[in-house]
Order: sequence, then structure tokens, then C-alpha cells
Amino acid sequence: MKKWFSLDCRGALGDQIFRITPTNDEQVQVLQKILGHMKVDFWQPNSVTLICQNATVDVHVKRNDTWDLRARLKQQHLDYRVFISNLQKEIEKQTGHGSSRKRRSQSQYDYEVYHSLEEIQGWMSEMNRTNSHLVDMFSIGKSYEGRPLYVLQIGKRSRHQKKAVWIDCGVHAREWIGPAFCQWFVKEAINSYQHDSVMRRLLNQLNFYIMPVFNVDGYNFSWTTDRLWRKTRSKNHRFHCRGVDANRNWKVKWCEEGASSHPCDDTYCGPYPESEPEVKAVAKFLRKHKKRVKSYISIHAYAQMLLYPYSYKYAAIPNFNCVESAAQNAVTALYSAYGVKYRYGPASTTLYVSSGSSIDWAYRNGIQYAFAFELRDTGYFGFLLPESLINPTCTETLRAVKAIASGLLKKCETDRDRFPYI
Repeated sequence: MKKWFSLDCRGALGDQIFRITPTNDEQVQVLQKILGHMKVDFWQPNSVTLICQNATVDVHVKRNDTWDLRARLKQQHLDYRVFISNLQKEIEKQTGHGSSRKRRSQSQYDYEVYHSLEEIQGWMSEMNRTNSHLVDMFSIGKSYEGRPLYVLQIGKRSRHQKKAVWIDCGVHAREWIGPAFCQWFVKEAINSYQHDSVMRRLLNQLNFYIMPVFNVDGYNFSWTTDRLWRKTRSKNHRFHCRGVDANRNWKVKWCEEGASSHPCDDTYCGPYPESEPEVKAVAKFLRKHKKRVKSYISIHAYAQMLLYPYSYKYAAIPNFNCVESAAQNAVTALYSAYGVKYRYGPASTTLYVSSGSSIDWAYRNGIQYAFAFELRDTGYFGFLLPESLINPTCTETLRAVKAIASGLLKKCETDRDRFPYI
């Protein structure tokens, strides 16, 4: 098994994470101007244009720029706090120095540490080999850099065509808790099949398509080179910047509000819809199976939210009541584990407007129950959620996903044969 190593994250020693909250329109404009002229990495929201009144802004600031930003914020009377005072130290907790992995036995797969792409793909093969009655592993294509795009089908084998739920994780490379959850879900589905009546019913009546790492190239890069990398790794012939935001590359209101047309931005929509082979492969698979896939779930981080369409506009979806009810049930189930509160609602109003998103695309293509989770936390750790929180985060999220899937089996009759047109 591959050993962990310390990642310098392009020299993150002394880098800091600032949280700033503008309280009026004037402060929003001032903050946009300050951050727009500095080279910062936006954690929340994704870009300077999405900064709004009374919404927190989390930014990763390079060591050499921290003093300058403090001075500018104080000058403009903008409230701020430093959430992470030494980014490199937090990274090392996950990637070697201080990692709990050192203290754990390697005799069996550990679901309470983060795993490299190589380890995850090896684990997928082992799940397939040892649980053939419930698991089937296959590839839906190859990434930009030529890596296979593996999916696990989980469910009791059946002669008839079963309804299905799609779950993808790791769309954004730095959100490591996503792949950790997908692995956790598979483990729990297999291990609890015999004694959990709810899980047994789900696996008997549904198939789950699980894609633990959607953005395989970016995820691998986040392990080897830049822990905070977000995008894919495709090359741009006109710019030195690499990668596309895989959640802005879908063919639904592509490259409109909430996405960037500049290749160097984190929310770059790509040269055209489905330009990324990873997005194209998943879209092709879902189009092929859209009569059976009844729910699409994408796992992201961080914000503690459960989102559904629309992302690109402020409007209610046709089956709003049903989807809202499903989201409420899921969040209630999640809360029952540890009392962690999640906000839920349309992505545009609950988080921010974004175009070319996977949940809007799924909804447009007839998958009526399309959700995006933003897992723990709300910013204290951000993308560097400690390994000690993998278990509780995955345990509570599993309850939410089971609630959504259970609802599918008894979903609103009035919605059964309808799908929206956007």
C-alpha cells in the first residue's frame, strides 16, 4: 500500500485562511476590489463575483500577502478572522506528519483515513472480487491523462431492470471527504446487507452506481503536487493554466452566470460543454440509462447543505414539493445521528447561482431527484477536514442518502412519469 508523504502545497508554510463578512453593498464592492487585485484562492464562494452581503468569504492567502490583506481590511473597517493561521501545518496532519494513518494497522482497509487514487482503485477491485453477489465494477471511459473512470454497481442481482441511484464523489479534487464517503457507503451497503432491513430492501429493489473519484487526474494531483487543486488537469493551448471546473462543464446554460470563461479561474467552464472526458463519460452513461436512473447525488464539501435544482436561476422546479420533502427528510435523518444541522433548498438561493452544473443537467435529462451535498464543515477546517471527522461525517451522510433512496421506492405518484423541460 502506498505510503503517505508530506505535500508542500506550493509552499503553504505561513499561508493563512481568512474569513471576511461584508455587511452591506458598499463593503461587498470594496472587498471585491481588494480581493480582485490580489492573487487569492477562493474557498467559499468560488469567485470574487459571488461575494454578497452578510455571506462569509473564505480565502486562502499566500504568506507574503497576509500582512497586506490585514492592513487593507482594517483600513476599510471590514471584519475578518483568521481561521487557519498555518495552512501547511493543517495539510501535514492529513499527509504524513501527525496523520493517524501511521498509528493504524495496515492489515485491513481503513475507512477512517484518506486514501490515494491508487489505493481507492485497488480497493474497488477488491470489493468487486470478494463481493460478486452484490458488486460489479466497470469502467465508463478514460480521463484526460488516460486513467480509467471506474464505477461500482451495488445491488442484488436481478433478472428485471431495476431503478437506480447514481452517486459521484470527488468532482472537485481537493474535497477529499467526498471519496471517503463513497467508500464508506459501499462498505456499509455490503456489511449491513444481512442485518439492516432498510439497506437490504434498498439493495434488493435498487441498483446504486457509485463513482468514488470522478475527477481522477485532479484528485491524484492533489496528492502529489497541490493539496488544494480543484479542477481537472486538461491542457489549454492558449494559456499555461490547466484544468476545467467539472461542475461548470455540463450542457445546461453552459458558461453563463456563476461560471468563468477564463482558463485560469477556478470556475472555468471549459472551451465547450462536455469538453472534459470525465464529464462526457458520465453524461453518456446517464443518458444511456436515464430511464432507470431515478436519482442523481453528487457529494461535495464544504458548507453543510443539501442542494437541488435550479442552480442557474431563481425559480422553483416543477416537482418542487416532492423534492423539498425528500430533502427535508434527508436532513432530518442526518441530524438524528449527531445533531449536525444542514441547510437545504434550491442551489441558487441556498448557496449561489452557477451554470453548467451536474444537478441541473441531471434534472433536465429526466432525473427528477437530483441533489448535491456539501458535507462538513462550515469553514473551521474547510477542505482540510481532519481524519477524526471522517466517521461521523460519513455516518450521518449515509442516513441522509438512505432516506433519499427509501423515498424513491414510495415517491409521489403524480411525479412518476413526468420530467421537467428547462
